[in-house]
Amino acid sequence: MIQEFARVLREQIRTDMNNYADDIAGGACRNFDEYQKLVGVIQGLALAERYLLDLAKKVEEANE
Repeated sequence: MIQEFARVLREQIRTDMNNYADDIAGGACRNFDEYQKLVGVIQGLALAERYLLDLAKKVEEANE
């Protein structure tokens, strides 16, 4: 069950990261402050994804 939860959450995190990266690449930022904000959001999502993957791995190892 936890693996399915982790998979669904990771997909959403990855989708959001890709959408924000597309916004940056597409010129959606009107100024440097907006650019910095989106980069920070992407960094935060990447960190959350890493924590999620680490947690899912620990749970899987504990169940073995």
